[in-house]
Amino acid sequence: MASNQHRPKARLSLRSNTTVPYGSMSSEQPDSDAPSVQITSISQRRSYIAVAVLCYINLLNYMDRYTIAGVLLSIQNYFRISDSTSGLLQTVFICSFMLLAPVFGYLGDRYDRKLLMIAGLIVWIVTTLGSSFVKETHFWILVLTRALVGTGEASYSTIAPTIIGDLFTGNQRTLMISFFYIFIPVGSGLGYIMGATIANATGDWRWALRFSPALGGLGLLLLVFLIPNPPRGASDTQGGATLESTSYVEDVKYLWKNRSFVWSSLGVTAMAFVTGALAFWTPTFLSRAQVTQGLRPPCSEEPCNPLDSYIFGAITVVTGVVGVFLGTYISKKLRDRLPNADPLICAFGMLSSSPCFFIAIILAGTSIPASYTFIAIGELLLSLNWALLADILLYVVVPTRRATAEALQIMVCHLFGDAGSPYLIGAISDALLKYKPDSLSWKFHRLEYSFLLCPFIGVLGGLFFLMTSLYIKEDRKAAELLTSGQAPAPPETSTESL
Repeated sequence: MASNQHRPKARLSLRSNTTVPYGSMSSEQPDSDAPSVQITSISQRRSYIAVAVLCYINLLNYMDRYTIAGVLLSIQNYFRISDSTSGLLQTVFICSFMLLAPVFGYLGDRYDRKLLMIAGLIVWIVTTLGSSFVKETHFWILVLTRALVGTGEASYSTIAPTIIGDLFTGNQRTLMISFFYIFIPVGSGLGYIMGATIANATGDWRWALRFSPALGGLGLLLLVFLIPNPPRGASDTQGGATLESTSYVEDVKYLWKNRSFVWSSLGVTAMAFVTGALAFWTPTFLSRAQVTQGLRPPCSEEPCNPLDSYIFGAITVVTGVVGVFLGTYISKKLRDRLPNADPLICAFGMLSSSPCFFIAIILAGTSIPASYTFIAIGELLLSLNWALLADILLYVVVPTRRATAEALQIMVCHLFGDAGSPYLIGAISDALLKYKPDSLSWKFHRLEYSFLLCPFIGVLGGLFFLMTSLYIKEDRKAAELLTSGQAPAPPETSTESL
């Protein structure tokens, strides 16, 4: 028998195969023309700096995304638009983000990821700043620029997590991903707070849209000079199997057969529907509730009362930070003893937060403090999921297909999730307007009835994560074997079934 020293190095070919569902492995020596990964050592210090920069840019992305929601009452008054038209601002942003995510996912698995992120960040800065100069008679230009902002964010959001995945592995990767995803709720909450604060201080909501691009210029410089471009799969292969890119069709076939990826993507979609609707409409909803109770007069001119944006933003920041760390901590404690702990935690977060949001919606008409309390509990439970969702994708998908997986998950979750939920809530509210068109209290109640759709979608998402827990152990093992250069045995059940 040949010694290990003279044994040919395994080369991993990730092409879909009917007998080996997640790819196949070749032990032939790669020829000179075959693409290969040269593992380059990146210092731990530089890796930590890279994560810090990526977190900073992620913070800016989500600040900008929810600045509009923080000044929505002012925008409605300025352009004199209805609820459904207001929801369109978020919908067009998410739609462009969703449609271009697969494009950047394809490019991110094959071309220079750093250059793609730089290009996307430049587009985001220019279009966000441009949207702040729209005149009162040109609302359609604001809609167009918000769509273009989604173009810039699509490049960053699909690629950044895969770079973190190639810099770290194991529990360290989980921790770094947790830090990255903490800035989703932190950025979202600061978007409400900063947007409302700047609009209130200047008396013009458009100045709120000029804050994030100014900080984005610094982010661009940090991205150019401090972010490395690690080889795909560098942290997973450790010099073992050579990972090769395959065709986009082969990548999609692989992901479709990966049951953990499919079911978790459906769970993420339900979560996106709930968070998208609540994030966009909650400050406006609670403001109308206080008008109905006689606690404040209706807003008739700019700037509108920013108190609800402040409170909801602060709740989002605090519950987001606590929830992400708590979810990561629970996962770390349970993962060794319970291999499917992550999707079970996600299921718990969805199923337990839904009743909280339902109670918060019902109580808003009678007790604002009680409503805020249940909103905070619901957001805390939902925030348990953020870092775990990204980690699930990274460990059930092989490195050379992660950007494609991120992109497809983004497309699906936004297509059926938060791309339509803000508009749908607004459209249902507008459809109910005809019953009491001149009533201030009905203005609140029609949005209240629209909101009740969210808790039911949340329960559905919890069920999807329970389905993920049935397959995740097997799919994770298959990905690990492929990445290390071993072919996993075909599962006993057909991979065509979900």
